[in-house]
Amino acid sequence: MLKLTRFLKGYVKESIIGPLFKLLEACFELIVPLVMANIIDIGIKNHDTAYIFRMGGIMVLLGVLGLVCSLTAQYFAAKAALGFGTALRNTMFAHINSLSFSEIDKIGTSSLITRITSDINQAQAGVNLVLRLFLRSPFIVVGAIVMAFTINVRLTLIFLIVAALISLVIYLIMTRSIPQYKKAQSKLDKVSLIVRENLTGVRVIRAFSRQKAEIARFEETTRDLMETQLLVGKISALLNPATYAILNVGIIAVIWFGGITVYHGNITQGEVIALINYMSQILLALLALANLIIAFTRASASAIRINEVFAITSSMAENPSPSRHEETDGPKVEFRNVSFSYHTSEEEVLSNLSFAVRPGETIGIIGGTGSGKSTLVNLIPRFYDVTGGEILVDGKNVQDYSFAELRKKIAVVPQKAVLFKGTIRDNMKWGKKDATDEEIYKALEIAQAREFVDAKPEGLDAEIVQGGKNLSGGQKQRLTIARALVAQPEILILDDSASALDFATDARLRKAIATQTQNTTVFIVSQRASAIKNADNIIVLDDGKMVGMGKHEELLDTCEVYKNICLSQLSADEVKR
Repeated sequence: MLKLTRFLKGYVKESIIGPLFKLLEACFELIVPLVMANIIDIGIKNHDTAYIFRMGGIMVLLGVLGLVCSLTAQYFAAKAALGFGTALRNTMFAHINSLSFSEIDKIGTSSLITRITSDINQAQAGVNLVLRLFLRSPFIVVGAIVMAFTINVRLTLIFLIVAALISLVIYLIMTRSIPQYKKAQSKLDKVSLIVRENLTGVRVIRAFSRQKAEIARFEETTRDLMETQLLVGKISALLNPATYAILNVGIIAVIWFGGITVYHGNITQGEVIALINYMSQILLALLALANLIIAFTRASASAIRINEVFAITSSMAENPSPSRHEETDGPKVEFRNVSFSYHTSEEEVLSNLSFAVRPGETIGIIGGTGSGKSTLVNLIPRFYDVTGGEILVDGKNVQDYSFAELRKKIAVVPQKAVLFKGTIRDNMKWGKKDATDEEIYKALEIAQAREFVDAKPEGLDAEIVQGGKNLSGGQKQRLTIARALVAQPEILILDDSASALDFATDARLRKAIATQTQNTTVFIVSQRASAIKNADNIIVLDDGKMVGMGKHEELLDTCEVYKNICLSQLSADEVKR
């Protein structure tokens, strides 16, 4: 948790003022029993009504001042905690965005979501309670014992015994409840996982009629969570009766021995009442401290998870300074002995790939499932770093570009069509912020999306719901292709991004891209032989190795893998055409 205190840097004033006002409130609170003692020993004893009212007024004033101090402390503590949470959340979000795909794959998307939401909320709540109670509770305990010492040393020994016993009870209950609480949290994570799986996979569950089975699995998991939470509740429920029992025994002892001391004239009746009040203050302060420790324990557990994310740095070093680009007559993209493996596996996904692509060429990439097609194109915009060899764009190693400089040249249309909530126009402008409607419509025409966009009454202002769920799969794919085309990239990567299109629309799309983006170097990844057979060059992958590269006709004669793919999808006449 201490590692995260740097996020309070902008709230140093609030972090100091909050605890100080809590201490001031505690001081007022410690004075009240003495005023009460004076009312009893002087005002009531002497029947001095004016004195009683005067001291009563002082008590009211102390209460008002304590309330003002408490509200002030709460305000500044909450402001500091909210500022801490906001700064931490913003920094963590920026840090996650700085990580490469390798690190994000390693941590897991669902885990990152939990850490940036639930864990940061726990840390924020912990900071809030620490600023409010960390100094106040110990100060009240120590202050009450010191004030009791000023009244009577012998009776204060009862305070020490009661404080020690209450502390022991709190310690025993906490040592048994905190591990159970951690178990409950892990079981709560399991419940969240099942809910998330059911919400995202609802169509699959219903397709297989698995609703009853999933309901039973959910009930079993929640029952397990309930049992753990009940156990924690039963243990925690012992705190109040046990501490109050010890306190009441302590009060009885104070009254008993205090009465004897009063009888002998060594202490007044008012001072006995003051001692009882101080004992109550000790109890409440220790209970507050127990709650603080539990909250701090939760916050510390969350802080560990947050720090684990900050401890991970991107494996890809960015060249911070943009370089001057010099036009070359060489290849647009070149792979030189490129090999790659994911962090989870030592086995190479791609092995010793070497090829060059001229500007304006269209390259088809085909191969069996798991042959490394998507991995290959993901290396060009440097989503991952190669483990061997080098990739050059315009004659320059991709690692020598800044990310922004490299990715400005490249537009990627991924396998899964991703659209964002907003209008069609908003989504199209992701590729180019200042894109005109004319540029957007041109991109829509090339992507074969103009027709269904024009059919919408709102046109470009038609709303897209989250995830594009109000569009068909083919419509989403065409819009994502149009979004990439709006950017007018030098290199366009279509990663199996037309799989939901019918053959006629797919053919029109490929023809439009070929005729209207002549200066763009295009990479088409596809499972369909028909989608890439007319490409300028075709790369054939098999188990991460390039087993062929050339035109369709050449590969039919020289590459058995390509020939088998074509024959499995096309008729003999279509293969030869």
